[in-house]
This record gives sequence, C-alpha cells and structure tokens, in this order.
Amino acid sequence: MNIALLLSGGVDSAVACHLLMEQGIRPDLYYIKIGMDGDDELTCTAEEDLEMCRAIAHRYKLPLEVVDLQKEYWDRVVTYTMDHVKRGLTPNPDVMCNRLIKFGAFDEKVGYQYDRLCTGHYARCIRDNEIFCDPLGGESVDLSAHHVWLGTAPDPVKDQTDFLAQLDSQQVEKIMLPLGNLPKAEVRRIAEEAHLAPAHRKDSQGICFLGKINYSDFVRRFLGTRTGDVIEIETGKKVGEHQGYWFHTIGQRKGLGLGGGPWFVVKKDLEQNILYVSHGYDTLLQYGKCFDIAGFHFLTGDPWLAEGSFDVTFKIRHTDRWRTGRLTRKAPTAECPEGLFHIDGDDPIQGIAPGQFAVVYSRDGRICFGSGEIVAPSVSPIRGE
Repeated sequence: MNIALLLSGGVDSAVACHLLMEQGIRPDLYYIKIGMDGDDELTCTAEEDLEMCRAIAHRYKLPLEVVDLQKEYWDRVVTYTMDHVKRGLTPNPDVMCNRLIKFGAFDEKVGYQYDRLCTGHYARCIRDNEIFCDPLGGESVDLSAHHVWLGTAPDPVKDQTDFLAQLDSQQVEKIMLPLGNLPKAEVRRIAEEAHLAPAHRKDSQGICFLGKINYSDFVRRFLGTRTGDVIEIETGKKVGEHQGYWFHTIGQRKGLGLGGGPWFVVKKDLEQNILYVSHGYDTLLQYGKCFDIAGFHFLTGDPWLAEGSFDVTFKIRHTDRWRTGRLTRKAPTAECPEGLFHIDGDDPIQGIAPGQFAVVYSRDGRICFGSGEIVAPSVSPIRGE
C-alpha cells in the first residue's frame, strides 16, 4: 500500500511514523508549509518543526518533502476566518485547515498519488465490518456497509474527531490514523522509549499561522479597530469600551478589560458595534439549550434518512465532554433550501456562538457523523428552570 504521512514536527505524527515502521510500512513523509515568507510576525515555527521532521526522516531513512501551500492556506482558510469574524461569527480555522489544506490542497497537489494519507490525529477509522450496537437507538447496525466512518478515540481529553468533522466521504475513506486507540500518555511513552526527537516537545497551542502574535493582533491587521460600548444587558449601563466586536465571541470571559468580574459576552450588536455583557459566574444569560445547525456536512452518509427526532451526543467546541440531546431535521425553507437540523440539549450549554461548528455523534458517542455551523439559539437564553 502506498502511504503518505504528514509530519508536523510534533510527537504525535512522529509516533505515527514509528508505528508504521514497526508494521513494516515505509511511508513517504511530507511537511506542509503554510507560514508566510517575508513576514516574520506571521510565520509559525517552521524551522524548528522542519528540524524535527528531518530528524525523523533521517532516523528511519525515509524521504521527506516540503510542500508549499502558503497561497492555498491564505486564499482558503484565512479568507474564511476573516469573513466570519467580520460578520460577527465565531470561526474555527483549525477545522477548515484539515478539510481545505491537509486533506484538500495537499491531496490536489501530491496526495492523489497515494492510497492512504496518514496523520497523527486522535481518532479512529471504523472499517473491516466492525459492528456497533445501537448507534442510532434502534437495532444493531453494520456501519461498514456504508464505507468508512470516523470513530472517537478512547482518550476523551485528546479526541480530535471534532477537528476532522468537516472532511468529506472520499477524504475519510483515504485517512489512516495510527494513534486512534492510544491515550496521549502512551504516545509519550513510545516516543521516549524510541528516543524520537520530539518526545519531550510541548503540544502546539492555538493556530499555527499566527506565529509570534496573538489572535487579536492578527485580526487587527485585517479589520483594524473601531471603538464601541460595552453595556451590561440587565441594566443598560455602559461598563466599558471595546476596540471592535470582531475581537470578541459569545461566551467570552477573558480579555474584556472590565473590573469587578467575571463578565461574560452574551450578545453582539453588529450595526451599532455594541457588546452586551452579563456579570457573575451564575448568570443564566450565557446559557442556552437549543440551536439550529445550517449546512450540515456528513462525513460518510446520512444516518437519519427518515423524518423525526433522534438521540445524539454533540459538541460545540473542542472539549473532553460530549453533551446529550435530541436532533430533529427541519423542513427546507426559502432562506435555507437545504433544511436545518435542530438540537435540543438535555442540559444548559454555556456560550452558544453562531459560526461555531456543532459536531454530532451517535447516541453512545463512538461515531462522528459530521458537523454544521450554528445559526443562532432558537429560544431566549435560560432565565431559570
């Protein structure tokens, strides 16, 4: 089998390479370059990453090629990010990077030559006639009859199915995930025992292309600043100022610059450039239970072909907690001809932000079916039970 492995310079992809070699599989190694040449502030740690990648390639005597996808990244992912931010939405560039760059532009340029594309993500491919009992609340279903499905990793803290939840069926068919059944501690142990160069390297945090600057500084370069009021929603009292609604997201607590906290962003007025906040940890205005999902993207296939409501688990951000609720398919409308999915959560959810991806799983949380963008909470924020 012809395999391409994407190295990042971190411990996860290095261990993925090690595990393939232990199985007698010799992959071709690739490093994707997305930082901007000539802009020291907007480059990631490419040289250090490449040094680690070269060490792995040298260790196993494997070919390593650098694939320059800077233009594709900025045309596709950065454009998506800035468009969402400008419209007051909460983007997820890491999710779109996987869909559009690692499994998109890379495949267009190089990956099409390979049978499998291997990464160090913590997720599983469900194939080989693996049967899951009661995934949809009915009888046992052989999901492999519908090709390959994306399964969650046993380590809930490290599970990364939400980062892969915008892939299409062809991308899922091709993916190879050697770390899917391993907890992070075991991956570190393997790296240490094998004396891999990145064994003690810290996990990357945030978005790679930001490099040395933070997210707000990056957004400022594209959208500038615009002073606006911060208003306490319960009283209508002005409690501060901000430099632009695009720097803030629903549910945000840190970085507001307000004294006497905690304060939470609960609403944004884009036309007036006003942030509405609520005070205190127990404020119910930051919670909701229901929301709509538009443009739902199925990873493999639609398991809810029939009309009705279904028990599911779901996430609205990258956490180690799956939430339970009911998913209902809503009829198409003129505004949304493809139809909507509606989620009724069993428990209050903090910070439901339009633009975020809602990722939907089987009732037992073992299969990731896909994701779509949150449109808006369908009911008013919770004010009491």
